Amino acid sequence: MIDAGTRLYCVFGNPARHSKGPVIHNAAFKDKGVNAVYLAFEVQDAAGAVQSVRTLDIQGASVTIPFKESIMEHLDWIDPAASAIGAVNTIVNKGGVLKGYNTDCQAAVAPLIPFGISGKTVCIVGAGGAARAVAHGIAAQNGDIIITNRTEQKGRALAEAVGARFIPGNKMADIPADVVINTTSIGMTPDVDQISFPPEAIRSEMVVMDVVYTPLKTRLLRTAEQKGCTTIDGLSMFIAQAAAQFELWTGIIPDVDLMRNIVIKN
Repeated sequence: MIDAGTRLYCVFGNPARHSKGPVIHNAAFKDKGVNAVYLAFEVQDAAGAVQSVRTLDIQGASVTIPFKESIMEHLDWIDPAASAIGAVNTIVNKGGVLKGYNTDCQAAVAPLIPFGISGKTVCIVGAGGAARAVAHGIAAQNGDIIITNRTEQKGRALAEAVGARFIPGNKMADIPADVVINTTSIGMTPDVDQISFPPEAIRSEMVVMDVVYTPLKTRLLRTAEQKGCTTIDGLSMFIAQAAAQFELWTGIIPDVDLMRNIVIKN
C-alpha cells in the first residue's frame, strides 16, 4: 500500500514508456518488503530531471538514453569508476546529496566472459553512455575494440578514450569483428524493423549482443540467429545492472530470477 512513508524511485529517459524498470523494481520492492514505488518519467532535459529529484526527494533514479552523460554535471558526487567511464546510469540520494554511479559496465561484460574477450576483435556500435560503459568493460578484459558510430566526432572521442580504432558508420560492412555489440536504441520498440549492423557483414562464427531488451529479440539478434551466430539478448545486461542499482538504493540483494521472470511474463 502506498502511504506517506512510501519512498519514490524512478527512471529518467526519452523514450521511457517502454521501460521494464517499474515492473522489475516494484516486484523486487514487494518481494523484499520495501515500502517504495518505482515510476517511469519521460523527461526533456537532464537539469530538470535532477531538479525533480531534489524537489520531490526521490530516493534513487535509473538514467537511460539519452541522459547518461549529460546528467553528470548536475550531480553532487560521481563514483570514480563512473567518472572514468564518463557516464552515469544510477543516482542515489543520500540525505540530499545526489551521487552518481555506473552499474552498466560489469553488467555488459559478464555475459560475454564465457565466450572469451581477450584478444578478440569487438565492434561496439554507438558512442553514447551505454557504449562508454561497454567499451571500458571490454578494455579491462583486453579486447581489441572497434568503435563505429554515425556521428564521427563522438565516435572518435570514445575510441581515443579507450585505445580503440574508429570506423565510420558507412564502413560497418568492412569491420572484421569476432563480437558485435549494439549499444544504441536502433531496433527498439516501436522501430523494430531497424537493424544496427549490416546483415551482410554478420558471419556464423560471431557473437552478437544487443543491449536493447524491448523487444527481447531485435532484428539484429533474429538475423544473427538465422546465420548461426551465438546471440546475447539485452535482458541479461538489463537485469544485472538493475540488480546492482537495487542494492545501491536499499542495501538489499534482490532475487534476480524473480526480476528476469517478471520481465518475460510482462
